[in-house]
Amino acid sequence: MANPGSLVVPVAVLVLLLCRAPWTHGRRSDVRVITDENWRELLEGEWMIEFFAPWCPACQNLQPEWESFAEWGEDLEVNVAKVDVTEQPGLSGRFIITALPTVYHCKDGEFRRYQGPRTKKDFINFISEKEWKSIEPISSWFGPGSVLMSSMSALFQLSMWIRTCHNYFIEDLGLPVWGSYTVFALATLLSGLLLGLCMIFVADSLFPSRRRRPQPFPSKKSFPESSQPLKKVKEEHKADEEDVSEEEAESKEGTNKDFAQNAIRQRSVGPSPATDKS
Repeated sequence: MANPGSLVVPVAVLVLLLCRAPWTHGRRSDVRVITDENWRELLEGEWMIEFFAPWCPACQNLQPEWESFAEWGEDLEVNVAKVDVTEQPGLSGRFIITALPTVYHCKDGEFRRYQGPRTKKDFINFISEKEWKSIEPISSWFGPGSVLMSSMSALFQLSMWIRTCHNYFIEDLGLPVWGSYTVFALATLLSGLLLGLCMIFVADSLFPSRRRRPQPFPSKKSFPESSQPLKKVKEEHKADEEDVSEEEAESKEGTNKDFAQNAIRQRSVGPSPATDKS
């Protein structure tokens, strides 16, 4: 039969381990995880955010210091957070992450990039002595909440989605690389055609084009400006014809009068020779 005293030490060790596990887990939860869904929490209060990647050696070296700094977050009244850029590509585009690790400080929606030493003591002094006031904040045009950075975030998410689809076509479906490229090329052409049709429809709805219709024959009362010279020429020609007709009529009347006078004269002169003969 086993001695009860010999079981005291293993049981005590087990109890210590069980008690230590929650304490360790609580310490690790001091660093908050930021994603595309909850990143707007950064706009309120004071934050220190680390952008890292699991495969980055410099990020791995920074993790112990960052975890130790997070333990002072409650005393300094600052929230300590981290972002895994491999899982959150939208945030890496929203903050324009070009190097790893990258640390940002945020105070009530104003973002500043931390460029100092990366030790626990330096992080604490940066917050307690308010050294962040000496750093100029990022312009509102390039702030994470701006339209420009939101578009950049969507672009990064699209690129990650394309990469995921490419891996799915090659690894899961067994397509060759050129086959995957062909699928994306066809998808690009079709999406471009659909987008063009939508733009034409919207443009035609907002700015309808004037369709040409057959113009009715212009009435005599109204003439366009371009036909005014032609109208004047026709009127002058008609006036000339009227003048010519009047002159012809007058000449005809004159000839008729002369003819009548000559006839009268001939009649009056005609009997005189007969009387002379008698």
